[in-house]
Amino acid sequence: MTPETPIAVALISGGLDSMVAAGLAREAGFRLAALTIDYNQRHRIELDAARRVAQALGVERHILLPLDLTQFGGSALTADIDVPKGGVGAGIPITYVPARNTIFLSLTLGLAEVVGAQHIYIGVNALDYSGYPDCRPEFIEAFEKMAALATQQGVEGRPMHIEAPLQHMTKAQIAAEAARLGLDAGMSWSCYDPTPDGLHCGLCDSCRLRAKGFIEAGLPDPTRYAVQPEIRP
Repeated sequence: MTPETPIAVALISGGLDSMVAAGLAREAGFRLAALTIDYNQRHRIELDAARRVAQALGVERHILLPLDLTQFGGSALTADIDVPKGGVGAGIPITYVPARNTIFLSLTLGLAEVVGAQHIYIGVNALDYSGYPDCRPEFIEAFEKMAALATQQGVEGRPMHIEAPLQHMTKAQIAAEAARLGLDAGMSWSCYDPTPDGLHCGLCDSCRLRAKGFIEAGLPDPTRYAVQPEIRP
């Protein structure tokens, strides 16, 4: 790639989904810049995963931005609230971080304007997810419309495109995409409540969905779990 190659900004959390979304951006021919938000989350080990992923993808500029959302609380990921371990249930779980994707995409939008990108890649998923409202297609479409109104690029006729290539994939399809792209899924991190010795707990919703994805994709799961996840139909 050359300096004339267009650049895209990927929101990289360190998770499997954001890794694959960024990999698809690279496959589409973009140079990459990346933003990772250190929001003082319980599963801070994912920040190390984000660094690994960014390096593996050849990201030209990776910003790890501190933003302490524990000041707000309101989530098992940002407050002294137990992470549920009983399996994926109905409704919006306590692991939902209020307005997280709205906040994160707004910050990513600012970086995209600075580096001259017209494409932002985010790994949200509306099928195998835990019921978060800011993972829905309606949210992505609304944010893109807002971005066209809120930015200089939008006003000047160069609107930002919010790319959510995993939007309608199952977790199995996402795991398969990681393999197809030649990405080591073991680099990524999914667990909401890591053990003190750095293992996936195997019991939280995110661990269960991850394990289920690899099983359904017929792929070996490189994840080290403290407890093997119980996969329910």
